[in-house]
Amino acid sequence: MADSRDEPLVLGIETSCDETGVGIVRGTTLLADAVASSVDEHARFGGVVPEVASRAHLEAMVPTIDRALKEAGVSARDLDGIAVTAGPGLAGALLVGVSAAKAYAYALGKPLYGVNHLASHICVDQLEHGALPEPTMALLVSGGHSSLLLSTDITSDVRPLGATIDDAAGEAFDKIARVLNLGFPGGPVIDRYAREGDPDAIAFPRGLTGPRDPAYDFSFSGLKTSVARWIEAKRAAGEEVPVRDVAASFQEAVVDVLTRKAVRACKDEGVDHLMIGGGVAANTRLRAMAQERCEAAGIRLRVPRPKLCTDNGAMVAALGAEMVARNRAASSWDLSADSSLPVTDPHVPGTDHSHDHVHEVSKENLYS
Repeated sequence: MADSRDEPLVLGIETSCDETGVGIVRGTTLLADAVASSVDEHARFGGVVPEVASRAHLEAMVPTIDRALKEAGVSARDLDGIAVTAGPGLAGALLVGVSAAKAYAYALGKPLYGVNHLASHICVDQLEHGALPEPTMALLVSGGHSSLLLSTDITSDVRPLGATIDDAAGEAFDKIARVLNLGFPGGPVIDRYAREGDPDAIAFPRGLTGPRDPAYDFSFSGLKTSVARWIEAKRAAGEEVPVRDVAASFQEAVVDVLTRKAVRACKDEGVDHLMIGGGVAANTRLRAMAQERCEAAGIRLRVPRPKLCTDNGAMVAALGAEMVARNRAASSWDLSADSSLPVTDPHVPGTDHSHDHVHEVSKENLYS
C-alpha cells in the first residue's frame, strides 16, 4: 500500500460569495476545513452585498489560512500546490481569493491551480465517500445555481445537461423566507419550520414539468411568485398565515422538481450514481426524497455531510489535489477571476511557461 504522504498535499481557497473558506487535503483525506463567514454582516440587508463580502474576505484571509495550517498540522512549505476558486461567483470576492492564492503560491514556489466552483462542489464528495465513479451525475443546488451536470473526468470533462432559467433554488428559499419574515439566509429556517408543517397543505406549482418543457432545466420564479401571492392574499383578508404549512408546501414543490429531474437524467444517461451538492443539499427533505427516489430507481445516492455542501475551502483543495494527482497543467501567474466561468472549464490551465521557473522561486522561499 502506498504511503499516504505520497499523495498530493494541497491548500484550497474559496471566496466566491460570503464564506472565506480554506481547506487542506492530502489526496482524498481532509486535514483541515477552516471557514470565516460574513453572513451576519449581510443579514440586515436581506442578502449578500458584494462590497461587504470582498472586505470581509480581505480581513479574514490570512488568519483563516493560518488556522487551517495549524489544524492540519502541516507547514506551508510542505504543500504541493495552492488551489483557488477562479469562478463563477462575485467578481470582487473572487479577486480577493485569487490574489491571495497567487501571492502564497509565488512566495512558496508552488504551482497554482485556478479551479471551477461548481466542479469543486462535485469533487468534495471524494473526501466523504471515496473516488468519484466515472461517469457521475451531479445535482448542484445553491443560492446561485441549480444545475444537472454529467462528469466523466472531474478535472477535464464536465457537461451541463440542465440549469435554472431564472431563480436558483437557494435564491427562492431566501425570497420566501423574507416574505414570511423569517430572516436570512432562508434555507435553514425554511427547513426548520417545514418539519412541523404539512407538505400537502397547499398545492403550489411545479415549474417546467410539463410534457413539452425542457427535461432537465429548472424554474423557480413562478413558484416564488405563487407562494408570495398566496401569502399576500391571506394577509389582505386579515387571516393568519400558516407559516409552517407554507414552508413545508413550498419546500416540497422545490425538492419534488429537483429530485424528479435528477433521477430522470440518471435513467436517460444510463448512470447509476447521483451526487447532490451545494448549499441546498443540506436540506433534510431534499436528502430524504432523493434517497427514496434513488432507491426505487436502483441509483446509488452520494451526498456529503452538510458542512461540506455549503461553500468551503475543502472542496477547492479536493479538486486541486485531483489536478495534481492527474498531472493537469498548473495555471499561469496571470490567472484572473472569471465571474461567469463555465462549468465546462473545471480548471483554468496555464497559457504561458511561467511555472517553469517555480523551482527557482522556491530556492529562496519568500514565505516565513
